[in-house]
Amino acid sequence: MNQHTEKLHPPYSLPAEWEPQSMVQLTWPHEETDWAEMLDKVYDCFLHIAREVAEREPLLVVTPHPARVESQLRQAGVRMEHVTLFACDTNDTWARDHGFITVRSKVKQSPSQPSPRGRSEYSSEEGISLPSLVEGQREGLLIHLDFCFNGWGMKFAAHLDNQINRRLHKAEVVEGDYVDCLDFVLEGGSIESDGKGTLLTTSHCLLAPNRNPRHTTKEALERKFSECFGTRQILWLDHGYLAGDDTDSHVDTLARLCPNDTIAYVQCTDEADEHYHELHLMEEQLKTFRTLDGRPYRLVPLPMTDAIVEEGERLPATYANFLIMNGAVLYPTYNQPEKDALAGRQLQRIFPDRKVVGIDCRALIRQHGSLHCVTMQYPR
Repeated sequence: MNQHTEKLHPPYSLPAEWEPQSMVQLTWPHEETDWAEMLDKVYDCFLHIAREVAEREPLLVVTPHPARVESQLRQAGVRMEHVTLFACDTNDTWARDHGFITVRSKVKQSPSQPSPRGRSEYSSEEGISLPSLVEGQREGLLIHLDFCFNGWGMKFAAHLDNQINRRLHKAEVVEGDYVDCLDFVLEGGSIESDGKGTLLTTSHCLLAPNRNPRHTTKEALERKFSECFGTRQILWLDHGYLAGDDTDSHVDTLARLCPNDTIAYVQCTDEADEHYHELHLMEEQLKTFRTLDGRPYRLVPLPMTDAIVEEGERLPATYANFLIMNGAVLYPTYNQPEKDALAGRQLQRIFPDRKVVGIDCRALIRQHGSLHCVTMQYPR
């Protein structure tokens, strides 16, 4: 098992997704994205997600066409009093990967060091590191880290998406301090946090040379994540993939950290399936992982979907791509009634106090993503 533990308790943390949230972001599809040929179908999916989110917490919608999207939301019965529309040019819709990654200060206010008021900006290019930023700041301060998104290793254009976070900050749409981390490539879908210092990720994605050529060892990335997120332990998955995946095996397509030291993961039981060997090795590696207290994780399997093929290509459909939010878990379905229902039951086991809601994501999977990929939560 590849695992790294720091004895020091850092003064900030990367909140778990199941912690209280202030809002969820969607970056809306439009005719200049890859969705152009199937806008009506993808709109239906986004509107369903928007309705479910806005019923429970504020929703931020980023779009080049706010008036048009407002009309769509109203016609779909979305609670508009919970919606903020933000006008911004975009390349695509994958908010999970171009959105802010937010840490929270755990340092109590020092009388000799007054906390900054309003919204502050810091740039990694100025040599200001995150540990120096949070020292002396008030407990619970949110710090929004703006990492570079390079289209999953320069596969797709992302120049407009990389401007969204800075523009949200300048317009004071998000509460908290801003840190420019644009010299480092990192996508939100590639990491999972339990809020206590453990990070789950995949070596295939994070060690890919098309992300950060100077950080292609686990040791270098462990130092970086300790600096940025206060990480005390990295759980590296060295196995597992989905055919048709553009992300180089994002962890949120394979295995997810959940409350009470639980990991939900994709399990393949069909030996004839092309994924069987790699997902079996992933499952065996998950069994070796331990919490910071040295205990094994509770492992809850999610079914492998039946193959979804388009133009001869298998698409990366997965039930692991669910969104945890205030009072609910939204999970993708694929018009596979038995497996859709089984995935919902397994998630209800993990989240007994939240409503588990299935959303048809067949439209999203046609562009090689799913529900978690198009959302980004902001902690409270």
